[in-house]
Parts: sequence; structure tokens; C-alpha cells
Amino acid sequence: MSWIVALAVLSVLIFFHELGHYSAARFFGVYVEVFSIGFGKKLLSFQWIGTQWQISAIPLGGYVKMKGQDDLDPTALSSDNDSYNSKKPWQRIIILLAGPLANFALAWVFFYAIALGGPQTLSPVIGKVVKESPADIAGLQKGDIVLSINGESINEWNELSDHIKASVGALSLRIERGETIHNLTVTPKITETQNIFKETIQQRMVGIAPAGVTHTMELSVIGTFEYASEETYNSSLLIFQSVQKLLTGVVPAKEVGGVVSIVQITADASSYGWMSLFFFAALISVNLGVLNLLPIPALDGGHIMFNLYEMIRRRAPSEAVITQLTIGGWVLLLGLMSLGLYNDITRLMQ
Repeated sequence: MSWIVALAVLSVLIFFHELGHYSAARFFGVYVEVFSIGFGKKLLSFQWIGTQWQISAIPLGGYVKMKGQDDLDPTALSSDNDSYNSKKPWQRIIILLAGPLANFALAWVFFYAIALGGPQTLSPVIGKVVKESPADIAGLQKGDIVLSINGESINEWNELSDHIKASVGALSLRIERGETIHNLTVTPKITETQNIFKETIQQRMVGIAPAGVTHTMELSVIGTFEYASEETYNSSLLIFQSVQKLLTGVVPAKEVGGVVSIVQITADASSYGWMSLFFFAALISVNLGVLNLLPIPALDGGHIMFNLYEMIRRRAPSEAVITQLTIGGWVLLLGLMSLGLYNDITRLMQ
């Protein structure tokens, strides 16, 4: 059942991406011939408001086929007023951006729903103190609850961590230990550690780890908007950084996942409840938005680059160049999909 839920979630994310393209295209008067969820053989279709809406056999994405625009045949142009290529470059760019922006907006909605439901966060409860660390020397103990740092109230572990990382000099901590309150001073020191990409970095640390205690965040009306916006921004930034680390070789190619990993993770998340499912759905939605903005021909980002070139040079790239780059883009895209599928199968076998 969880796999069915996962496929349904993935289909919804793809639907909203393509709906973004569709809505912007119709706004600018572009005729949309086909709106498809999936590729390959058509399984189900119907005609509505001049467009053929369909579900296809291979659930690896979707597409909106606009008049005068075809990724599989870049030369299939049309001079009609309702065609994609008859529109001005800035209008085409908006049509192309509308898909990824729809994914970011959908992720925001998921995070907003989580905020309304009361998201869980790590409490500032110390679970471990490294021996002979600054925290140990200052007298911090397992089970201590950090109430404030330098007079600023601490409600989450992330706030505690951020204060330590950004600190300059000593920190004044107000600690709850059992039924007593203690005021301690700890001086962070620069220590080598690893970030989420397993890069060695230097960071100010005191030598503590969380106890794993969580509590429900109580958010105001404004707080729910701030939470959804911050989570959407942070998730987008993380995906952009991940792509950058992959391209520079920091993240090995074996870490690339495909649709099997996406479905499996979403299925696992659904078994932990709707909040977990919404969280991973938001991450995948952001992922789709970011990846489609990559400047690879056959993706939205590649088409945006073509239109930016036309805006700057006052002329479109030649058909030969577009065709060659599009073919190269499809080769690269299929290569990445094959790599992701290979890694997925390898992980399943292990």
C-alpha cells in the first residue's frame, strides 16, 4: 500500500510541475496539444478544453507538448500566433520557469501544512558530553537543559548549535539541571569535523550532542508562514549545494539515486504518518524544481539558456546548434537516469 501512496505522491508532484507550464502557456495564448503524466505508451486519455490529457506507461516524469515546441524534434517550429516559438523570449522564459516555481510553491504548501500540524523539533537537552571538551571543562552534564545563551532564550537544539557556531569568545549558559538552575561559562574551540557532504571543515564546537528529546513547536500565524518559507529556502539551498558537490566530485557518483530510491523513500516516509510523508514530498518537489533549472538542453534550464541567448544576441541560435545541444542534453540526461537506476538496483541487491 505504501508503494501505491509513493507513486501517487510522485504523480502529484509531476502533475503540478507540468500544470505550471500549462497555466503559463495558456496565459500567453499558447496552444497546448498534450498534457501527459509519464512517458511512452498512452494508458488513459481524454480531451478537455482543447488539450489531450493522458497517463502514460513509464512514470518517470511528464511533459506538456506545446504547439511549436518539441524536445524530441527541435526543428518542429510553427509561425502561428498560438505557437510557443512565436512568443517573445521573456514570455517563453516565464513559461519555462513556471514548472519549477510550481514545485517550489507546492513544497511551501507541504511545509505550511506541517507547520499547522505542529512540527517536531529537537529540544536543547544535552545527551552526551565529550570528555575533556570545553563543555566538560565548563561543567556541563548529560541531561542538562539549555535555557539561554548570553541572555537569549533557547527553545530548539538548532538554535543552540547556531549560537555556538557563530560565537566569538566565551558563552554564558543558563542551565536547568533537575530542580536547580546553574549559570556556566563555556568557551568554544575550533575543531575539525565533517559536514553533511563528508567534507572536513573547521567549526566552533563545545563537545556536546543532543539527547534526542523532541517537542512540538507552537507557531503563531506569522510563525507558520516563516516556518514554511524558511524550510522551502533551506531545502532549495541544500539541493543546489548537493548538485554543486556532485559536479565537483565531492559527492561520489554512487550517491546518485533514481526513481526507485525516490519511491522507496517516500513509501518508507508514508509508514511514519502524514507529517513525515509531507516532509519528504516537499523535499522531492524542491528537488524536481532545482534539477529542472539545470542548464541542460531538454530540461527547462537548457531552454531558458537558449532564450537568454536570443534576448542578448537579438537572434535565436541556429537550428543545427539547438539540435546538437538537445541531442547531447538527452544523452547526458539518459546517462544520469541510467546511473541512478543502476545505483538503485545495486542498493536493493545489497
